[in-house]
Amino acid sequence: MGLHLPSGNWRLGFSLSFACAILWGVLPLALSATLEVLDVYSITWFRFTLSFILLAFYLSAKQQFPQPLTFCKSQWKLLVVATVFLAINYLLFVEGLAETTPANSQVLIQLAPVALGLGGLIIFKETYNRIQWGSLSLLTCGITLFFHEQLKIFVLSADKYLFGSSLLLIAAISWAIYALAQKQLLHQLSSPQIMVLIYAGCSLLFAPMTSFSQLVTLSPLNWIILLFCALNTLIGYGAFAESLEHWPASKVSAVLSLTPLFTLISIFIAVRLFPNAFSEQGITVWGVLGAIFVVCGSVGIALGNQHHSTQ
Repeated sequence: MGLHLPSGNWRLGFSLSFACAILWGVLPLALSATLEVLDVYSITWFRFTLSFILLAFYLSAKQQFPQPLTFCKSQWKLLVVATVFLAINYLLFVEGLAETTPANSQVLIQLAPVALGLGGLIIFKETYNRIQWGSLSLLTCGITLFFHEQLKIFVLSADKYLFGSSLLLIAAISWAIYALAQKQLLHQLSSPQIMVLIYAGCSLLFAPMTSFSQLVTLSPLNWIILLFCALNTLIGYGAFAESLEHWPASKVSAVLSLTPLFTLISIFIAVRLFPNAFSEQGITVWGVLGAIFVVCGSVGIALGNQHHSTQ
């Protein structure tokens, strides 16, 4: 099986990646609220199951539902790898979020797009030019500045965050492995066909651990938040998977580095709308400067090699 090559439509790839960053940036707040009333396994099962049902209905209506019995051995291996590691990512991210905070979870989960970018460079032979390497350095510096206060919390409160941080680190690595397997599957399957099978597999994995009695007792507001989490999964991962179809993994990962910015913006808004439910997370002058660096670095990586992206 040859390596997957993106279509070269960088505008569509950038737009999909950017939409994914916004959706994933808002998600930690919704998940943290849902964790107050539902366990990790039930949340994860519901997200995968609803995503599978909706996407399966869509593909069936278009007569594009995949036929797993026709898959070759290498496709099955990649599908199993993608399914297992995405399931691990979902579980450990929510577990880690329960042990830390939305902002802190985004500090460590940023290793995921970084690992994806490195994987794209190594496995798929993608390349960076000098502008992009410089932009990567700017992005790295920006993340460090932006999360300066949060990183100090890790040092000063090691006992509180150590376990959650470890889970988030494993979640980040698991996500990168899933994403690289997903990208290679695009060589022969469309992104919706891949995702519907992954959702089905993950749903089956979490079904035995799901507390259906808890789901029945949720309030209307809790159901709305849980539905948002599930739809975020469907739309966010759909956008991510499709972005890999059109753009190199290294560039997609650069745009996903914007995710923490959207998390902090959503926290800022949530604190003012629901002051009793969310706590303020201050951003210093250094944090603002870091945010500017992150944005400039991400855009530089994404757009610094356009003429190669269209080939």
